[in-house]
Amino acid sequence: MPRHLETITSSANPLVKTLRSLDRKKTRSETGLFLAEGARLVEQGLSAGWDIDSLVVSASSAERPFVMKLVDRAIRNGARVIQVPDRLAGQIARKDNPQAVIGAFRQRWREVSDLETSQTDLWVALYEIRDPGNLGTILRTADCAGISGVILINQCCDPFSVEAVRASMGSVFDIPFATGTFDAFERWRRDGGLSVVAASVNGTVRHTGADMSKGTVVLMGNEQAGLPQDVEGTCDTLCLIPMRGGADSLNLAQATAIMTYEAWRQRDFS
Repeated sequence: MPRHLETITSSANPLVKTLRSLDRKKTRSETGLFLAEGARLVEQGLSAGWDIDSLVVSASSAERPFVMKLVDRAIRNGARVIQVPDRLAGQIARKDNPQAVIGAFRQRWREVSDLETSQTDLWVALYEIRDPGNLGTILRTADCAGISGVILINQCCDPFSVEAVRASMGSVFDIPFATGTFDAFERWRRDGGLSVVAASVNGTVRHTGADMSKGTVVLMGNEQAGLPQDVEGTCDTLCLIPMRGGADSLNLAQATAIMTYEAWRQRDFS
């Protein structure tokens, strides 16, 4: 192991205590940090240029070549790197079988007004969604489909929560996302000349009949409540995803994927 690698064995260590508490929004807000678990996610964050604060390496994996390469990269990026017993790595990740490495990265936040637009853009906007698993899955889908970015409107769940980061499978590092009030979103999209297509139980056309071939925002509502009536009133198109019956609704992440891929299909998957 590199001689500069620090070893910590106590759960009472201040850094370990901080990392363990990053599963709480309060600590994430106070520190500006979040956890990314696993070598692939850590490598993805470093390659995407995100600032890494600290890196945890489990003792059983410390001499693996790919782990040693990540250690070197993290140190070059100014991170504090520590080696811990496997049991302590499990306490930090709150998992019985933790990943070999766990990185604490600095959060990045953007305001919706800071996003630049063009007439070929395709965005996803999420209105007051609450489920971090859905959010992480949507980030992953948006990344796969080459979406311009994801906008979180009003009070949404935290994209840097452990659940959201895990579900994103690293896309939290690659897909641009921003936050803002609905009024700020509405000003931004109108200034950019973007149309809004929303999935709604009040839809008047099938999702395959909504024109999403030009600059478009796909707007999706809260898991339980959907979109408020006044928000639907600002949309250019309300569309309905067909269902044969039985289940009364689709999961939000599934519905967003259907809408997103239809929009991408209309652009010939370019």
